[in-house]
Amino acid sequence: MVLAILVLLWARATRTPWRDLGFVRPDSWARTIAAGVIFGALFKIVMKAIVMPLFGAGPANPAFQYLIGNTAALPGILWTVIVGAGFAEEVVFRGFLFERSARLIGTAPAARIVTVIVTATLFAAAHYSLQGWPGVQQAAVVGLVFGAIFAVTSRLWMLIVAHAAFDVAAVAIIYFNLESRVAHLVFR
Repeated sequence: MVLAILVLLWARATRTPWRDLGFVRPDSWARTIAAGVIFGALFKIVMKAIVMPLFGAGPANPAFQYLIGNTAALPGILWTVIVGAGFAEEVVFRGFLFERSARLIGTAPAARIVTVIVTATLFAAAHYSLQGWPGVQQAAVVGLVFGAIFAVTSRLWMLIVAHAAFDVAAVAIIYFNLESRVAHLVFR
């Protein structure tokens, strides 16, 4: 969250247009929010049920087992995943790093591909300390997908909502103790 605040302060101090960071007003807020929620939640289920088992990840995320049935933990974790991850990580890893990369290496298709790969790698690495190797693998895929979307659209709002929905879906799956069921939907 601190990095996102610093990015926003930097943008203001350097007079970097918000549009350059991906803050473009959507044609329809309702469609953007709906698309983000649906995409984010479904993407989480696909990651848990198909992608992560293919990587050999276990069905449960050990870092968050304390959430199972823990109503007292919900306000804090929801704040963290909506604001700290959904908003802050998108501002830093898509908005800021794409803007800086565009200034450094340009916006040609090859430069955009390099930017997607580099930002996905940094995004993945940022998840190691809390979630270990499975967190890195998941974040790498998410970073590549979200980065590709941003490379094409240059818009953050749907990604912010999708990221928050992805993480809220993850919290719900853990809270209701459904991780093993979802992880075995496709592969038994």
